[in-house]
Amino acid sequence: MFTGLITGVGTVREVLPIGGGRDARFVIAVPANNAEWSGIAGAKLGASIACSGCCLTVIERGADYFTVEVSAETLAFTTLGAWRPGSLINLEASLRLGDEMGGHLVSGHVDGVARVTGATPENGSTRWRFSAPPAIARFIAPKGSIAINGVSLTVNEVEDRLGHEQVTEFGVNIIPHTAEHTNFSALKPGHPVNIEIDMLARYVARLQSFPHG
Repeated sequence: MFTGLITGVGTVREVLPIGGGRDARFVIAVPANNAEWSGIAGAKLGASIACSGCCLTVIERGADYFTVEVSAETLAFTTLGAWRPGSLINLEASLRLGDEMGGHLVSGHVDGVARVTGATPENGSTRWRFSAPPAIARFIAPKGSIAINGVSLTVNEVEDRLGHEQVTEFGVNIIPHTAEHTNFSALKPGHPVNIEIDMLARYVARLQSFPHG
Protein backbone atom coordinates (compact mmCIF):
# COMPACT_ATOMS: atom_id res chain seq x y z
CA MET A 1 0.00 0.00 0.00
CA PHE A 2 1.02 3.60 -0.65
CA THR A 3 -0.17 7.11 0.24
CA GLY A 4 0.28 8.96 -3.05
CA LEU A 5 2.90 11.25 -1.50
CA ILE A 6 5.86 11.15 -3.88
CA THR A 7 9.28 10.69 -2.25
CA GLY A 8 11.36 11.64 -5.27
CA VAL A 9 11.60 11.60 -9.05
CA GLY A 10 13.76 8.94 -10.68
CA THR A 11 14.94 8.60 -14.27
CA VAL A 12 14.76 5.58 -16.55
CA ARG A 13 18.36 4.62 -17.28
CA GLU A 14 17.84 1.51 -19.42
CA VAL A 15 14.97 -0.38 -21.06
CA LEU A 16 15.81 -4.05 -21.68
CA PRO A 17 13.34 -6.29 -23.58
CA ILE A 18 12.88 -9.74 -22.04
CA GLY A 19 10.55 -12.69 -22.59
CA GLY A 20 10.95 -12.56 -26.35
CA GLY A 21 10.45 -8.80 -26.32
CA ARG A 22 6.98 -8.95 -24.78
CA ASP A 23 8.07 -8.10 -21.23
CA ALA A 24 10.63 -5.50 -20.16
CA ARG A 25 13.23 -4.79 -17.52
CA PHE A 26 13.70 -1.18 -16.42
CA VAL A 27 16.77 0.21 -14.70
CA ILE A 28 15.74 3.35 -12.79
CA ALA A 29 18.24 5.85 -11.44
CA VAL A 30 17.22 7.40 -8.11
CA PRO A 31 17.52 11.09 -7.18
CA ALA A 32 21.10 11.72 -6.07
CA ASN A 33 20.10 14.77 -3.99
CA ASN A 34 17.33 13.02 -2.06
CA ALA A 35 18.58 11.66 1.26
CA GLU A 36 15.78 9.13 1.60
CA TRP A 37 16.64 7.56 -1.75
CA SER A 38 20.43 7.85 -1.55
CA GLY A 39 21.75 4.30 -1.72
CA ILE A 40 18.18 2.99 -2.22
CA ALA A 41 17.46 3.43 1.49
CA GLY A 42 14.95 0.82 2.59
CA ALA A 43 14.51 -0.61 -0.92
CA LYS A 44 15.58 -4.19 -0.29
CA LEU A 45 15.37 -6.92 -2.90
CA GLY A 46 11.74 -7.90 -3.23
CA ALA A 47 10.51 -4.56 -1.90
CA SER A 48 7.58 -2.79 -3.55
CA ILE A 49 8.03 0.68 -5.05
CA ALA A 50 5.30 2.69 -6.74
CA CYS A 51 6.73 3.89 -10.06
CA SER A 52 4.46 6.62 -11.45
CA GLY A 53 1.61 4.89 -9.66
CA CYS A 54 2.42 1.31 -10.66
CA CYS A 55 3.48 -1.07 -7.88
CA LEU A 56 6.68 -2.86 -8.97
CA THR A 57 9.10 -5.24 -7.27
CA VAL A 58 12.80 -4.49 -6.86
CA ILE A 59 14.83 -7.35 -8.37
CA GLU A 60 18.24 -5.65 -8.26
CA ARG A 61 19.67 -2.55 -6.64
CA GLY A 62 22.84 -0.54 -6.56
CA ALA A 63 24.16 2.65 -4.99
CA ASP A 64 22.14 4.88 -7.31
CA TYR A 65 19.62 2.66 -9.10
CA PHE A 66 17.15 -0.19 -8.82
CA THR A 67 15.81 -2.63 -11.41
CA VAL A 68 12.26 -3.91 -11.96
CA GLU A 69 10.63 -6.30 -14.43
CA VAL A 70 7.27 -5.59 -16.05
CA SER A 71 4.90 -7.99 -17.79
CA ALA A 72 3.33 -7.47 -21.22
CA GLU A 73 -0.04 -6.94 -19.51
CA THR A 74 1.29 -4.01 -17.48
CA LEU A 75 3.09 -2.52 -20.48
CA ALA A 76 -0.14 -2.64 -22.50
CA PHE A 77 -2.50 -1.12 -19.92
CA THR A 78 -0.32 1.55 -18.29
CA THR A 79 2.05 4.27 -19.49
CA LEU A 80 5.03 1.99 -18.85
CA GLY A 81 5.02 0.77 -22.45
CA ALA A 82 6.04 4.30 -23.47
CA TRP A 83 8.92 4.62 -21.00
CA ARG A 84 12.26 5.36 -22.63
CA PRO A 85 15.73 6.23 -21.28
CA GLY A 86 15.37 9.69 -19.75
CA SER A 87 11.69 9.31 -18.78
CA LEU A 88 10.96 10.86 -15.38
CA ILE A 89 9.33 8.51 -12.87
CA ASN A 90 7.49 9.40 -9.64
CA LEU A 91 8.76 7.19 -6.80
CA GLU A 92 7.19 6.18 -3.50
CA ALA A 93 8.25 3.41 -1.14
CA SER A 94 5.51 1.20 0.30
CA LEU A 95 3.66 2.34 3.40
CA ARG A 96 4.98 1.04 6.70
CA LEU A 97 2.91 0.47 9.83
CA GLY A 98 2.97 3.69 11.83
CA ASP A 99 3.73 5.98 8.86
CA GLU A 100 1.75 9.21 8.59
CA MET A 101 -1.22 9.01 6.21
CA GLY A 102 -0.91 12.35 4.46
CA GLY A 103 -2.56 11.42 1.17
CA HIS A 104 -5.04 8.57 0.67
CA LEU A 105 -4.71 4.80 0.47
CA VAL A 106 -3.25 3.87 -2.92
CA SER A 107 -2.76 0.26 -3.97
CA GLY A 108 -0.41 0.81 -6.91
CA HIS A 109 -2.81 -1.08 -9.21
CA VAL A 110 -3.43 1.17 -12.20
CA ASP A 111 -7.06 1.24 -13.38
CA GLY A 112 -6.49 2.94 -16.71
CA VAL A 113 -4.72 5.61 -18.70
CA ALA A 114 -6.03 9.18 -19.06
CA ARG A 115 -4.64 11.96 -21.23
CA VAL A 116 -3.75 15.55 -20.43
CA THR A 117 -6.13 17.93 -22.19
CA GLY A 118 -4.87 21.20 -20.76
CA ALA A 119 -3.04 23.10 -18.03
CA THR A 120 -4.10 26.62 -17.07
CA PRO A 121 -2.58 28.89 -14.40
CA GLU A 122 -5.13 29.59 -11.67
CA ASN A 123 -4.11 32.01 -8.93
CA GLY A 124 -1.02 30.41 -7.32
CA SER A 125 -1.57 26.94 -8.77
CA THR A 126 -2.27 25.27 -12.12
CA ARG A 127 -5.57 23.65 -13.11
CA TRP A 128 -4.78 20.43 -14.98
CA ARG A 129 -7.53 18.73 -16.99
CA PHE A 130 -7.61 15.12 -18.15
CA SER A 131 -9.76 13.02 -20.44
CA ALA A 132 -10.77 9.80 -18.66
CA PRO A 133 -11.40 6.49 -20.45
CA PRO A 134 -15.07 5.36 -20.29
CA ALA A 135 -14.24 2.30 -18.19
CA ILE A 136 -13.18 4.42 -15.21
CA ALA A 137 -15.06 7.70 -15.81
CA ARG A 138 -18.01 6.68 -13.62
CA PHE A 139 -15.71 6.22 -10.62
CA ILE A 140 -14.47 9.83 -10.70
CA ALA A 141 -16.46 12.31 -8.59
CA PRO A 142 -15.98 15.93 -7.48
CA LYS A 143 -14.06 16.17 -4.19
CA GLY A 144 -13.16 12.48 -4.49
CA SER A 145 -9.61 11.14 -4.29
CA ILE A 146 -7.63 10.03 -7.32
CA ALA A 147 -4.01 9.05 -7.98
CA ILE A 148 -2.44 10.47 -11.15
CA ASN A 149 0.99 8.98 -11.94
CA GLY A 150 0.96 7.93 -8.29
CA VAL A 151 0.26 11.44 -6.93
CA SER A 152 -2.62 11.66 -4.45
CA LEU A 153 -4.97 14.43 -5.61
CA THR A 154 -8.49 15.75 -5.06
CA VAL A 155 -10.85 15.97 -8.04
CA ASN A 156 -12.17 19.52 -8.41
CA GLU A 157 -14.73 19.04 -11.14
CA VAL A 158 -16.03 16.43 -13.54
CA GLU A 159 -17.63 17.23 -16.91
CA ASP A 160 -19.48 14.72 -19.08
CA ARG A 161 -19.95 15.79 -22.70
CA LEU A 162 -22.26 13.90 -25.03
CA GLY A 163 -21.54 13.71 -28.74
CA HIS A 164 -20.59 10.92 -31.10
CA GLU A 165 -19.37 9.27 -27.91
CA GLN A 166 -19.38 10.36 -24.30
CA VAL A 167 -16.25 12.15 -23.16
CA THR A 168 -15.50 12.69 -19.48
CA GLU A 169 -13.00 15.32 -18.41
CA PHE A 170 -11.94 16.08 -14.86
CA GLY A 171 -9.71 18.69 -13.31
CA VAL A 172 -7.28 18.92 -10.40
CA ASN A 173 -5.17 21.75 -9.04
CA ILE A 174 -1.41 21.34 -8.75
CA ILE A 175 0.52 23.69 -6.47
CA PRO A 176 4.10 24.70 -7.41
CA HIS A 177 5.63 22.40 -4.75
CA THR A 178 3.89 19.35 -6.24
CA ALA A 179 4.90 20.32 -9.77
CA GLU A 180 8.51 20.77 -8.70
CA HIS A 181 8.77 17.45 -6.84
CA THR A 182 6.91 15.17 -9.28
CA ASN A 183 6.97 14.49 -13.01
CA PHE A 184 4.06 16.92 -13.52
CA SER A 185 6.80 19.36 -14.52
CA ALA A 186 7.35 17.29 -17.69
CA LEU A 187 3.70 16.76 -18.68
CA LYS A 188 2.11 18.43 -21.69
CA PRO A 189 -1.31 18.24 -23.40
CA GLY A 190 -1.71 14.86 -25.07
CA HIS A 191 0.59 13.03 -22.65
CA PRO A 192 -0.80 9.82 -21.09
CA VAL A 193 -0.94 9.39 -17.30
CA ASN A 194 -1.66 6.42 -15.05
CA ILE A 195 -4.93 6.65 -13.12
CA GLU A 196 -5.93 4.80 -9.97
CA ILE A 197 -9.47 5.46 -8.79
CA ASP A 198 -10.40 5.67 -5.13
CA MET A 199 -10.56 2.22 -3.56
CA LEU A 200 -13.89 2.97 -1.85
CA ALA A 201 -15.50 3.88 -5.19
CA ARG A 202 -14.35 0.57 -6.65
CA TYR A 203 -15.97 -1.47 -3.88
CA VAL A 204 -19.20 0.56 -3.87
CA ALA A 205 -19.58 -0.08 -7.62
CA ARG A 206 -18.94 -3.79 -7.07
CA LEU A 207 -21.62 -4.00 -4.37
CA GLN A 208 -24.12 -2.18 -6.58
CA SER A 209 -23.58 -4.74 -9.34
CA PHE A 210 -25.15 -7.50 -7.23
CA PRO A 211 -28.93 -7.98 -7.47
CA HIS A 212 -30.87 -6.83 -4.41
CA GLY A 213 -33.12 -9.26 -2.67
